Amino acid sequence: MPKVVFFTSLAAEPAALLTQHAPPDYEVITQPITMPDEEKIPLIREADFLILFPGYISEGVLRSASRLKLIQLVSAGFDRLDLALCRELNIAVANNGGTNAIDVAEHTLMLMLSFYRRLIALDQNTRTGRWSEIDTGRSTYTLNGKTVGIVGFGNIGQRVARLLGPFETRLLFYDPYPPGPEVAQRLGARQVSLDELLQQSDIVTLHVPLNPETRHLISRPELAAMKPTALLVNTCRGPVIDEAALTEALRQKQIAGAALDVLDQEPPDPANPLLQLDNVLLTPHTAGVTYDTWSRRGQFIFQNLQRVWAGQPPLAAVRAT
Repeated sequence: MPKVVFFTSLAAEPAALLTQHAPPDYEVITQPITMPDEEKIPLIREADFLILFPGYISEGVLRSASRLKLIQLVSAGFDRLDLALCRELNIAVANNGGTNAIDVAEHTLMLMLSFYRRLIALDQNTRTGRWSEIDTGRSTYTLNGKTVGIVGFGNIGQRVARLLGPFETRLLFYDPYPPGPEVAQRLGARQVSLDELLQQSDIVTLHVPLNPETRHLISRPELAAMKPTALLVNTCRGPVIDEAALTEALRQKQIAGAALDVLDQEPPDPANPLLQLDNVLLTPHTAGVTYDTWSRRGQFIFQNLQRVWAGQPPLAAVRAT
């Protein structure tokens, strides 16, 4: 009988939505991620599979694993896991295979529309009797006809492109490891360099993993290349943007604004200047988190575990760079 250990920060209900997809002959032990390491070690020592949400585990606990075949992440991101250590211990790692891509893509679209239509301010004004304070005919905008640059054209980036199709936007994308040309053709997106994307886009949206290549991918030179009317959207990882450079660019109105689901420090320091700027829209790293996502992720996860148990390689394998 395969033994699965699931360390998680999820409440009981969403955790159960995920683990309900375990085959009946799988033993699944769900424990809080905050469990002390000395209590995790006896569990991990006998585990065939480890599921993590969020995706981190201490070196001491991981080195105690004697038969672990796969670390299966519930998230798409893998930047908090020591991939070099996993490779040393010959433990395979997989992410969620894009099963939260639709959630992140919908959130991305929501941020674009909310910023363009000044949703938060309009709601507050309606509630407080300031019905006509905002001249929407001069300070709100439509997506139709805009150029959207998608940085990272994997599962999430492609979903964003698909959702933007009915809005009749012009789609550009940059990805150093692009999909085949048939994907871009089907989605109506054109591959360009990062410089060209930044210069031409009305909206730049980021969908890359965090690794040494993407840390501060967007910094002062990239912000300077963007249109003064441009919106920057980030639903991947905070450090993909140089936050100090972004803060200065927003203060100087070098770009029109930013819509951010992620930050360098989470939760942010109350003194973070981004929290004080009126051309920033913020959400608390919730783009990929919906009620519907857990069952979708669980189905993929346990199918992946079954593949590995049967001697096949995992889907959505993550490799150390």
